[in-house]
Amino acid sequence: MGMWIGRNRKARVTYGFDEIALVPGSVTINPNEVDITFRLPRREAEPIQLKIPILASAMDGVVDVRFAAAMSKLGGLAVLNLEGVQTRYKNPQEVLEKIVQAEKAEITSLLQRIYQEPVQPELIAARIRQIKDNGALAAVSSIPQRAAEFGGIAQEAGADVFVVQSTVSTVRHISSEYKSLDLAKFCRDMTIPVIVGNTVGYDVTFEIMNCGPAAVLVGVGPGAACTSRGVLGLGVPQVTATVDCAAARDAYFKKSSRYVPIITDGGMSKGGDVCKALACGADAVMVGSAFAKAQEAPGRGYHWGMATPHANLPRGTRIKVGATGSLKQILFGPAEVDDGSQNLVGAITTCMGNVGARDISEFQQTEIIIAPSIKTEGKLFQTVQSVGMGTR
Repeated sequence: MGMWIGRNRKARVTYGFDEIALVPGSVTINPNEVDITFRLPRREAEPIQLKIPILASAMDGVVDVRFAAAMSKLGGLAVLNLEGVQTRYKNPQEVLEKIVQAEKAEITSLLQRIYQEPVQPELIAARIRQIKDNGALAAVSSIPQRAAEFGGIAQEAGADVFVVQSTVSTVRHISSEYKSLDLAKFCRDMTIPVIVGNTVGYDVTFEIMNCGPAAVLVGVGPGAACTSRGVLGLGVPQVTATVDCAAARDAYFKKSSRYVPIITDGGMSKGGDVCKALACGADAVMVGSAFAKAQEAPGRGYHWGMATPHANLPRGTRIKVGATGSLKQILFGPAEVDDGSQNLVGAITTCMGNVGARDISEFQQTEIIIAPSIKTEGKLFQTVQSVGMGTR
């Protein structure tokens, strides 16, 4: 399998969203009658049910208390970054204003200074309680090195979901400088669902699932504000990553009878990308830049990656996406733009109807073709005029 790239060295051919297309089905279904419910397993309780299979990324330009409450009420789930400005500063609005107003040349150094302020445990509890006081589900995220410290605080404050998230997640992390997180023990000790990410491969996904998480995040470096692929050279295009991790999920289910959902994280800015991720095997998706465009987003039309402020090796940048509409518009329409970045849920249900899928599990069986011309065929005028599918 693969192609020769030189003497004695082969490489696999992999695919991203722009290189595939979904094939219409022989039966079509009324989009209003498809089921897009996402169920996140809980060990000793009924699953958490989301009306829509969409999560908002744990990024400071996307999720704060207000956004998390709005997202939950619309049927999705927003993840709050426990190592962001919301937990480092009592008044994060002042800090966000500095980030938004900063000149391009100074933004990385400014973010590095801002994120040097220590996380305040009392603010972790306070933010979670504020989300819960709004009648919303509270999901929070931290890196593995601080998960043991923050997990208990979050759980005690009433969090519903805890996400352990890093650039690359493995079960066997080797370090002589610090103690690695015992992932199996952490998942076992937490009474709330634990989502673990990020991964892109079959074997490592299977190993992570053996540790007992409720779900696994898929994706290394595809995010709009992430520069890991350029800085580190790491990454697998999301179509191939999702298919490989879905295969691990299915094999793990066959072995253990425990279904661990996978969530494709990053690289989806339009409805068509979300549809392709689900059809490739994802049970849900995690989206950042599309929600940074919401009027409710704290970044006010700006978006930056979680690794942007890294003290030694920044792997992200601040990008301007603009505030194009309300969160409700982005999720449910009516769309006022022509590029597919609004009414993501309508895109999912309409696509499912056209391929004849009644639910997400049937959607995952959709016929997929390799189609590198899918975005350009017949679209010359859109490309020249930078409208519709010609919008970059």
